[in-house]
Amino acid sequence: MLITNIKTLFGVREETKFLRGKEMASLPAIDNAFLQVEEEEIIRYGSMDQLDLSEFSDQENIDAAGQFVLPAWCDSHTHLVFAGSRESEFVDKIKGLSYAEIAQKGGGILNSAALLRDTDEEDLFQQSWRRLEAVRAMGTGAIEIKSGYGLSVEAELKMLRVVKRLKETSPLHIKATFLGAHAYPMEYKDDPQAYVDLVCNEMLPKVAEEDLVSYVDVFFEKGFFDAKATKQVMDAAQKYGLKGKLHANQLSNSGGVQFGVENGLLSVDHLETMGEEEIKALLGSETIPTLLPSAAFFLRMAYPPAREMIDAGLGVALATDYNPGSSPSGNIPLLIALSCIQMKMTPEEAINAVTINGAHAMEVQEELGSITVGKKANLIFTKPMNSLAYLPYSFGENLIDKVMVKGQF
Repeated sequence: MLITNIKTLFGVREETKFLRGKEMASLPAIDNAFLQVEEEEIIRYGSMDQLDLSEFSDQENIDAAGQFVLPAWCDSHTHLVFAGSRESEFVDKIKGLSYAEIAQKGGGILNSAALLRDTDEEDLFQQSWRRLEAVRAMGTGAIEIKSGYGLSVEAELKMLRVVKRLKETSPLHIKATFLGAHAYPMEYKDDPQAYVDLVCNEMLPKVAEEDLVSYVDVFFEKGFFDAKATKQVMDAAQKYGLKGKLHANQLSNSGGVQFGVENGLLSVDHLETMGEEEIKALLGSETIPTLLPSAAFFLRMAYPPAREMIDAGLGVALATDYNPGSSPSGNIPLLIALSCIQMKMTPEEAINAVTINGAHAMEVQEELGSITVGKKANLIFTKPMNSLAYLPYSFGENLIDKVMVKGQF
């Protein structure tokens, strides 16, 4: 397949390194470009004036005149597999209840856990499949999906088996994460250590035995899992060769960032409550800070300090946190707009954060996240527009024309 007359081809890279500081503002591009796809891969690209069309008379030719082409989004933090919805809690929030108050009366994560336990696996798959197809239409080509709404051995396994089936059915690149340590079930309210033991000694061995996940995550937060419990889970994960991620610094400055850095975790995610010490801890580390501004928007919380972090020399990834309680959206074009409007990121920085840096946050940077020869042909074709800045500027408009995943529309 030959794609010709591309107005601008964005995200062209020979190197696939994680971008930090000023590097994030650079989004290499080729105007009036072509791109050649063979089977699932990008095999060639360049300027139209370098192309002899007579050489390609036997190939399918797609005319992308007036369109921008970008690498598809890599959404490195979602909870896309869940049952039902929680709009009643949405109304509670409007009436003034806090996230913590809703959780204390059995809402929040525990509400989703109850819904999920009562939903059979086929229904859960069908609900999740519809969400996955919807985010693909908005440009997502790779996605990480966490468990964590089961909170029992069987329910956590049910979630992860659904993720496995999604991986087998969808062309999207899907990574699975075990988040059994998401909240304490009510029956363990008076003995939280017993639940941590259940996660480490019963859930994790079965998850590992079925080879269901790549990562293990913990909700490190006051009222949820403290440093001692988190260390126990991460040590257990290490025995099975599973890398760690962390929900950190969402509701309070809990020390999660420092824990993530000290323990060499792949990423620390959320980061709504950050100070200079946290930024200093991340500088010089390989732990990736992943920002989830859709959750801050939905919960009316302070946004992560993206501008300060990038100006200090950090690189960041962006992800949707798609979940029923605090970010019921997998819409990455909207996420990019929020990042620009509320966190003062430039369009180029935001797009890099959800393409090449997002790919690093789920370890698919050698296959996805940029326009690079040999990578998968995961591409977004925009509708005609004058500049890339129009994408976040016109945040209420659907500007995605079509999406290619592994060389197929």
